[in-house]
Amino acid sequence: MKRLLGLSMLFGFAALTLPGLPAEAAADEHAYIGTKKCKKCHIKEFKSWEQTKMANAFEILKPGERAEQKTAVGLDPNKDYTTDPACIKCHVVGYEKEGGYVDEATTPDLVGVGCEMCHGAGGTYVADEYMSLKNKEFNRADIEAVGSIYPPTEEQCRVCHNEESPFAGEGYVFDFAQRKKDGTHEVYPLKYEH
Repeated sequence: MKRLLGLSMLFGFAALTLPGLPAEAAADEHAYIGTKKCKKCHIKEFKSWEQTKMANAFEILKPGERAEQKTAVGLDPNKDYTTDPACIKCHVVGYEKEGGYVDEATTPDLVGVGCEMCHGAGGTYVADEYMSLKNKEFNRADIEAVGSIYPPTEEQCRVCHNEESPFAGEGYVFDFAQRKKDGTHEVYPLKYEH
């Protein structure tokens, strides 16, 4: 059976900040490169992903966006939350990590919840000798050894999908199985075994 690299996107994008997970080590050792670099080889997944809430998560932080929902949970709907560290850490890629999100102008390719939130910082594993157009038949164990995360876990998702979110509310339960089922983008079979 062919492995589906894109399948791991179904498991959520909130990786790289939860202590004790492999994602943390990957983020510390490898720089972020941005979702557009993933697009080169995974164009179908990218096109599907860019239509998702995850891809557009940063927009929620802007004034006037989701005003009714913000008001309902006691947030100021006219406030710009795009510089609030408590908010942006779950709405961008690699906040406060090497090569991670700095601001919207400096690192526009890291705005939104992108591939590396789920698959780890790609600075090493997308090198020519690992996973690249020059090495299409890469060995999954090799890229995992240099930062690739497959598959992401429920714990990674819970870094952001938890009761600390102002939208979660009391008694919030993150339904990992349902999120996995619904997915975050379409999954397409890979051409090569890994």
